[in-house]
Amino acid sequence: MSASDIPSPPVAAPRPGAWPRPGGGVAFALRAPRARRARLLLFDDPRAEKPDREIELSPPTPASGGCWTVFVSDARPGQAYVYVLEGPDAFFNPEQWLLDPAAKAVEWNRAWGAREGIPSGEWPRRGRHFPRGVIVADAYDWGDDRPPRTPWRDTVIYEAHLRGFTRHPSSGVSAPGTYRGFIERIPYLRELGVTAVEFLPLTEFNELEFFMEGRNRRHLLNFWGYSPVSFVAPMSRYAAGPSARDELRDLVRALHAAGIEVLLDIVLNHTAEWDRHGPTWSFKGIDRPGYYLLDPKGGYRDYSGCGNTYNINHPPALEHALDALRSWALDFHVDGFRFDLAAALCRVPPDGAPADDPPILRAIAADPALKDLKLIAEPWDSGGAHRIGQFPNHWSEWNDAYRDDVRRFWAGQGGSVGRLATRLAGSSDLYQRPGGSPIRSVNYICSHDGFTLADLVSYRERHNLANGEHGRDGHPDNYSVNHGVEGPTDDPAIRAARLRHAKNLLATLFLSQGVPMLLAGDEFGRTQRGNNNAYCHDDEIAWLDWTLLQENRDFWEFTRQLIQFRRERAALRRTDFLRGEDPRGGPTDVQWFGPNGGPPDWTHGVALGYRLDGRAVATGAPRDERHLLILINNGSTPARFHPPSAPDGRAEHWTLCWTTAAAAEVAVAGDGREIVAPERSVTVLFAGA
Repeated sequence: MSASDIPSPPVAAPRPGAWPRPGGGVAFALRAPRARRARLLLFDDPRAEKPDREIELSPPTPASGGCWTVFVSDARPGQAYVYVLEGPDAFFNPEQWLLDPAAKAVEWNRAWGAREGIPSGEWPRRGRHFPRGVIVADAYDWGDDRPPRTPWRDTVIYEAHLRGFTRHPSSGVSAPGTYRGFIERIPYLRELGVTAVEFLPLTEFNELEFFMEGRNRRHLLNFWGYSPVSFVAPMSRYAAGPSARDELRDLVRALHAAGIEVLLDIVLNHTAEWDRHGPTWSFKGIDRPGYYLLDPKGGYRDYSGCGNTYNINHPPALEHALDALRSWALDFHVDGFRFDLAAALCRVPPDGAPADDPPILRAIAADPALKDLKLIAEPWDSGGAHRIGQFPNHWSEWNDAYRDDVRRFWAGQGGSVGRLATRLAGSSDLYQRPGGSPIRSVNYICSHDGFTLADLVSYRERHNLANGEHGRDGHPDNYSVNHGVEGPTDDPAIRAARLRHAKNLLATLFLSQGVPMLLAGDEFGRTQRGNNNAYCHDDEIAWLDWTLLQENRDFWEFTRQLIQFRRERAALRRTDFLRGEDPRGGPTDVQWFGPNGGPPDWTHGVALGYRLDGRAVATGAPRDERHLLILINNGSTPARFHPPSAPDGRAEHWTLCWTTAAAAEVAVAGDGREIVAPERSVTVLFAGA
């Protein structure tokens, strides 16, 4: 079946969820078209062991879109609820409680990581350890909240784990690891200069899933949260008080007040129910063939690497996903999403074949609440689909080709000057098509998934034994260098080489066309001790150690100045691609050259220079008349460059702006006609007004 054969999602009434009415009472609706009986279990105390009432729901009618419904006149916000369904096959279990997928809040009856009373090796089916939805009356005073609406060309993304950002004792906040704790660190982000925080998942997930599974990883936690129990409810155990919804909105409002956008890493490709061996929380027991891609024998198709694939292009599942996205946009004022394993969103039923124009992408583009948000795809999945450069033009994408080519070049592992130049120029090989732009490329050196920047220049091998997977997990190919010693060292020469390597990587990132993304803590040397897959560590491996901010203050200041430099140079923030000679007769936007007066050695070279014309910027960008000369040298000896004349033939006087080496190592002779760039360095010079 092609995507065009799939009908648009129906407009179902009533809307799934629990909806308080203005005159009192609550209307409940659960979409379960295959069920034969549905019961609502209502808890006066959200943490009670047993429900206070059991209420029958009315069966679906032709106009209800498969929804079971009931109105409970004395139900009220603050109560909790679950469902019990009976149906035609074994997947309907009258002993199994079911969480409402549309519940706006979830109660787990425990604090973060608390294992007391929970038997290891068992998935709860009911009782005090089973999550239940909470009825909410969603009043919140947003006051004068205004989204910053930072243009893509001016965006600098900071990828952060909400809990890990302030959980370490050195964070100095009053509520470590919580929404409130993060608010206390917003002045730091503003000083650094980032314009958007991209949070790892904030939807409700079960951090105890390894403990409940009961195997060799029972002592570990699901820290990252890429295992959603709900697409709709915010993570309750990130709250310092009783309302995660209000605390998260307080955080969004505070970030907006500081001019910082909020991007949410959203997981819509799979759920926490794993495969047939996993738990049943909701979808499995409500409508398994409606919510999951299944094979002809009823097994789960797995394009996520997590046991199942959410059937997002099936109309009811699609409508639920859209409701979730709308809720984050309208109820929480988030400014955009990063879609985890977004290639899986392009798979359509019945067999999960990729579609070029899947219904979910069309629906997002047409939705008034979503179409103007920042949309970022992780353009691959675990089933082998790699769709980089193939998402619509109003999307941006994590560019792993950028990550790998820049790492290869600076590690001396086969990264050619030609590939480096392509990445510096905005990855036109991936995005230069009608309507394309460099801002479609989200450039990054490091992300949560992999080495931190400090570890990338300190370890050759991953050190993941603590993950309980015998060291086999995590990326095996990192293009990392340890500079002679694996891990920490007091050798001053090695430490200096690592520092310069890290500076070169960051300098390349902020000099590249596209949208830069910085991993939280990389600006002050955060380490995971060589672990490149810290998904299961709620400890000092994964937390930000803020003492490093003082130890590495100079490196932090270097990063801050890079961000400021980029913000002030429109030539680095183009919305069109570099062309060299401008066919329209405008200024030549870029001139590439190699060392010793020759052209670049695109295939085997280790050094590259280029001149960026400060006037050749996209329409609408701030004017910037200063031209830039950028010299990159990954050779083991200094490189002599002879900059080209200006396009009109005039010689230009070049003045050193900054370098990742010592300024004294840069030699500028003959009014800038010859410039010596130090070994293993990035050097930037100015000319013009």
